Amino acid sequence: MSKILGISAFYHDSAAALVVDGEIIAAAQEERFTRNKNDASYPENAIKFALAEAGLSLGDIDYVAFYDKPFLKFERLLETYITNAPQGFQSFRSAMPVWLREKLFLKRQLSKALAGTDHTFRGPSSILFSEHHYSHAASAFFPSPFEEAVVLTLDGVGEWATTTVAIGRGNTCEILKEIHFPHSLGLLYSAFTYYTGFKVNSGEYKLMGLAPYGQPVYKALILEHLIDLRPDGSFQLDQKYFDYATGLRMTNDRFAGLFGQMARTAESDSIETFHMDIAASIQEVTEEVVLTITRALAEEYAIPNLCLAGGVALNCVANGRIQRDGAFPNLWIQPAAGDAGGAVGAALAAYHRELGGKRVVKKPDSMRGSFLGPAFDVDQIDAELRSCGAVFETFDESQMLSLTADALAEGKAVGWFQGRMEFGPRALGARSILADPRSASMQRMLNLKIKYRESFRPFAPSVLAEDAEKYFNLSVPSPYMLLVAAVNDDLRSVMTPEEERLLGLEMLNVARSTIPAVTHVDYSARVQTVDASTNPLYHALLAGFRERTGCSVLVNTSFNVRGEPIVGSPTDAFRCFMATELDLLVVGGSVLYKGDQDPSLRQEHQGRYELD
Repeated sequence: MSKILGISAFYHDSAAALVVDGEIIAAAQEERFTRNKNDASYPENAIKFALAEAGLSLGDIDYVAFYDKPFLKFERLLETYITNAPQGFQSFRSAMPVWLREKLFLKRQLSKALAGTDHTFRGPSSILFSEHHYSHAASAFFPSPFEEAVVLTLDGVGEWATTTVAIGRGNTCEILKEIHFPHSLGLLYSAFTYYTGFKVNSGEYKLMGLAPYGQPVYKALILEHLIDLRPDGSFQLDQKYFDYATGLRMTNDRFAGLFGQMARTAESDSIETFHMDIAASIQEVTEEVVLTITRALAEEYAIPNLCLAGGVALNCVANGRIQRDGAFPNLWIQPAAGDAGGAVGAALAAYHRELGGKRVVKKPDSMRGSFLGPAFDVDQIDAELRSCGAVFETFDESQMLSLTADALAEGKAVGWFQGRMEFGPRALGARSILADPRSASMQRMLNLKIKYRESFRPFAPSVLAEDAEKYFNLSVPSPYMLLVAAVNDDLRSVMTPEEERLLGLEMLNVARSTIPAVTHVDYSARVQTVDASTNPLYHALLAGFRERTGCSVLVNTSFNVRGEPIVGSPTDAFRCFMATELDLLVVGGSVLYKGDQDPSLRQEHQGRYELD
């Protein structure tokens, strides 16, 4: 029996994953334990959880697999600075001491940290390193339901690669093509994230959510000046408009001059029509690039299956375009497509590539619904809630489901904490805030009074898998909330002439369908289909809501406030409950009503978390 611990750390969204004989046993992000969003530190808590889940010590682990190769990354940094010298000297001067002191000697650093976590650690000879994009590719193919697939990874940058194409067959996955830094679709999108005033590496989804409010009036300008896209999907970026290779900014004054406006520097600055149009333009360019790539790959390889990973694979609007385009009839996307998923990929790469381990293909996939994190039993929930001073009553499962469905049907907002925590950025019905999608005021209320975030950001629907086509133009499962689809025509509201003339954020308060809380201004929705086989409890709740309302859909957003990681424990859940206008908290079988709680336990969310 082979036991491999995968680690992603020291850049963005650290995580640990445990793979035993090719099966993913556990995976979690460090941020869920430390409460520091996108925590990049050594994932000690995630490692301890993964080991405990399997009843193992580090001494039982055959190999520790790290998700990238620091020497190759250092080579890229050094070569980039030398090529561009003297430009970028300030960036070089600030980066080199950290590399020479820590990152270049990562094996030694990791060994010391692992030995500190558990003295039974076998030592540095048990540490393996996988290339960054191979970790992504392995995370996409090996858990997929395909015997054979084209594997496309797109992100900012790994060591050198920014885009790779691999072919997966059986227990092998071989990278055949690469695009190298500084030419990167992920960095292009991040450059526009920076330009519109959002935080790079966390605000990209805001740019995607803002895009439907604008018009793609700058698309031609971007394609003419910033990116040279070729028919085979390869591309190059004109570096004279960017500073990310050697500077401390993503874009420069020449970039701003191209669009006629300086970068929005603070989120306190107003979002104007210009920013919405910029967002719409780069979103359309991204979709065109991705479709050009996928169409060319489908023609070249004649394989019907496509797997996706890397940060760009979290662009669910582009994913929806790929699915509807049909060049690849079958699509599977790694739910933890970003760097956290590299921990799973590194472990699977070690098992299949280094050890030649057998691969067992499972349906619908091998990710267990992405419910790979910690769970809490009745006694643990009871102890944590009591230590918080919470007032609650515990019910059996059927009573709990009935009370929760009643509350949702009455228009209450519910914190829902059940089973094993999700791995990846999406709440999938284990650590979720739930609400009635039929309410025209729910989207605004959830944003302003519960999530404390920008009013323009949309919410996603969870829908019973068997009823999905009644609501959405979606003919395939979307269990990981990674596909955007249109709300069906028969559910859409007829706009008045005055409403049709509204522009930008003026469109926000117009109910566009019979499920307005989950219908974006372009009639789209980021859909999660819920199947009884992967999440029976959440499926039962949706079924109970349908019995009461005739509606098979719920609003599902992550259980946190802005800047906070998704809640990881019952204590986290109670604190978030008391910091928001949530009406009800359901943790396992325990039900908490806001009116029953001690008002002195009210938490203030302001200042507790750095805003994303």
